[in-house]
Amino acid sequence: MAKIYYDKDADLGILKDKKIAIIGYGIQGRGQSLCLRDSGCSVIVSELAGTPNYELAKKDGFNPLPVAEACKEADIIQILTQDHVQAKVYSEGVKPNLKKGKALCFSHGFNIRFKQIRPPKNVDVFMVAPKGPGALVREMYVQGKGVPCLIAIYQDATGKAKEVGLAYAKGIGGTRAGVIETTFDEETETDLFGEQAVLCGGASELIMAGFDTLIEAGYQPEIAYFEVLHELKLITDLIQQYGISGMRRRVSNTACYGDLSRGKRIITERTRKEMKKILKEIKSGKFAREWIKENEAGRPNFNALLKAGDEHKIEQVGKQLREMMPWMKK
Repeated sequence: MAKIYYDKDADLGILKDKKIAIIGYGIQGRGQSLCLRDSGCSVIVSELAGTPNYELAKKDGFNPLPVAEACKEADIIQILTQDHVQAKVYSEGVKPNLKKGKALCFSHGFNIRFKQIRPPKNVDVFMVAPKGPGALVREMYVQGKGVPCLIAIYQDATGKAKEVGLAYAKGIGGTRAGVIETTFDEETETDLFGEQAVLCGGASELIMAGFDTLIEAGYQPEIAYFEVLHELKLITDLIQQYGISGMRRRVSNTACYGDLSRGKRIITERTRKEMKKILKEIKSGKFAREWIKENEAGRPNFNALLKAGDEHKIEQVGKQLREMMPWMKK
């Protein structure tokens, strides 16, 4: 079983005399910055001048700095830009301002796991990864609660990396819920696999395959949309709150029997073999190399695939039907 840490295991006082730079004021960056500040920490925000996030940071009471300036002042540097730009941000603004005893923090291990960022040996490198979006991190913190987090230590130059990491997790409310110990490898590989095989790739392809099957059989696209996409949220909400077994006991007996008796005909041994192949590609670095190369080339394949998905009939139907749903309008 995984080791789990709580409030009693973390000392927020460790951060008392440290300055924390948050690089990137997106959803996660904003959530973590506000929570850390409310926990009494000294927070420096870095964001590109003139961007909406820069203006939001100013509105929230921060004085956003360029990356290099923020990193020069900071003792702990949390990089929360998107994966594909982290290496550039690191090489241009972070690396020149790293000194012995400072700490690098991440909320996803991609760039460390696949060696796009290679920190010097004299700094701590740890991960604190909330298992929820930044808005939820903030919401739970304000309510006196927390979002579960992962913690991983990649490099312990000072001998205190875990103590600092746990203090950081406490600062964003994570230890209120529980902080699970992992590694950079485990977090990165499982995160990518979940996205590709289940949460995004698996789910979206399954939805479109179901939609296409019904359309080809002569059913109306509007009815197909409701049955294979719209109602999915009901099921995923039940699974998230009660687990798979709990979901099965909260849908109709007909639906439950269909699940139990037919599900394995959809997710077959061939599907499971393909999942293992996808995981192998992740672990070997093949996917990472492909994604890095795709970005360097200007994302031609990414853009073509995205455009093809946008043009699928389910998107046209969905856009029309969502206009009928007032609860989905801002």
